[in-house]
Amino acid sequence: MEDTPGTQEQDLPPLLVEAVRYAEDRHWEVAPGAWLIEGDGATRCSCGEPDCALPGAHPTSADWRRRASAGPGVVRRWWTETPSASILLPTGRAFDVLDVPEVAGCLALARMERMGLQLGPVVAVPAAAGRTGRRLHFLVLPGVQSKLPELLRKQGWPPGRLDLVARGEGDFIVAPPSRVGAYRFAQWARPPSALNRWLPDATELISPLAYACGRGGVAPAVPRIQPVAVR
Repeated sequence: MEDTPGTQEQDLPPLLVEAVRYAEDRHWEVAPGAWLIEGDGATRCSCGEPDCALPGAHPTSADWRRRASAGPGVVRRWWTETPSASILLPTGRAFDVLDVPEVAGCLALARMERMGLQLGPVVAVPAAAGRTGRRLHFLVLPGVQSKLPELLRKQGWPPGRLDLVARGEGDFIVAPPSRVGAYRFAQWARPPSALNRWLPDATELISPLAYACGRGGVAPAVPRIQPVAVR
């Protein structure tokens, strides 16, 4: 990432540094999301909704997918203008995501490492409002959303039985170091690196993920967060 003359990277807002790095180093499209407002009273989301499901970490307009960009200059301008904006990564473009509970994800992650499977980056994100426990997001090659039901059936799992969700076209994930709620942050469980630049195909990860999720019981409903407009 190139800094302006006389400016060191450590002097720049952390969200700006990481957003530009995602665009510049990984060629991922990014979009600015909502942010948290602090001051008098409780910390609140910039969207103005008192019952916001993902405070400070969701799209701010209906056309956020169209505006998402992998242009470092565009991304730098966005976070220069709004340095507290959360970082959103659209799914269904450079990657899809397999979304599982953190406990199951950690169990599967350890098993996959023992098996020597190729793994991509993995994000740990706080739970949405009304849910407990964090989630792990495994980045995989695009196209898994339509294939997941059949992949799970081949593993012996009927639709809806596992808390294993594919996030593809039209969806997003919240990228580190975005803040989610008053005291929580998205974090990398496996950060992007030169070793995981090439993403795995979801078919390679389904078996250990399904096994780990199967130990957790019947899947609860996973809420989808809808874009809201800033007020």
